Amino acid sequence: MSADTLAPREIGAVNWLGLRVFIGKETGRFLKVYAQTVIAPVMTTLLFYIVFAFALGGAQRTIGDIPYLAFLAPGLVMMSMAQNAFANTSSSIVISKIQGNIVDVLMPPLSAFELTAGYTIGGVARGLVVGLVSILCLMPFTHIEFAHPLYILYYAFMGSMLLALMGVVGGVWSEKFDHLAAVQNFIVMPATFLSGTFYTADKLPEGWRFLAHLNPFFYMIDGFRYGFIGVSDGTLGTGLIVLAVVNAALLWLSYHLISIGYKLKS
Repeated sequence: MSADTLAPREIGAVNWLGLRVFIGKETGRFLKVYAQTVIAPVMTTLLFYIVFAFALGGAQRTIGDIPYLAFLAPGLVMMSMAQNAFANTSSSIVISKIQGNIVDVLMPPLSAFELTAGYTIGGVARGLVVGLVSILCLMPFTHIEFAHPLYILYYAFMGSMLLALMGVVGGVWSEKFDHLAAVQNFIVMPATFLSGTFYTADKLPEGWRFLAHLNPFFYMIDGFRYGFIGVSDGTLGTGLIVLAVVNAALLWLSYHLISIGYKLKS
């Protein structure tokens, strides 16, 4: 065996090999059980769509000049993307903590930023995969237009990133699945359902409309929907900025919690 083979590997500012392996671990987690992590949420999206289309008479309704089902589909897709991006990162961290193998994540030569990036990219990947499959499965049921593809891409990525980072924060904070379920049920789920997924914020009373505009999820879903139908409830520029600022804040918080080992090293 040559001396070069035995020489230690030099790591630069970023451990690209370690980061690539870690991202592969996070994406492999959901791809290996795709029936649970991809097919199941897509089926849930389709069931929501069918209920609103047939049981609640959505096929005959309109939002302004937009058919209600064309209005509904992008919101359902983004809702599914968001929930699955959150689930990927939060469950990965909590399971590692409960099983006691979080040390296997903390011991390799990966910086706090690389760990944050690896978790986040894995969550974003799951959100995007679920979103893409959901759109493909909805196409036979409704006519889906792509009015502004760049907005679709921006909000798909930034929306998935927002929830993936929330999942990192929630996973680090949670000590057991009950804590994680509380974050999911009392923060993520209400914010998602009260963000204009099923309705237009213009129909809300003034006070509730003001509260809706304080919800980052509103801009996430509104901007994503605009990319498909070309109509939005809020101000597009505000939505772009809100998502960028919230993601930056969550990225810093996630990095900070991991860097100090909050509830990870003790």
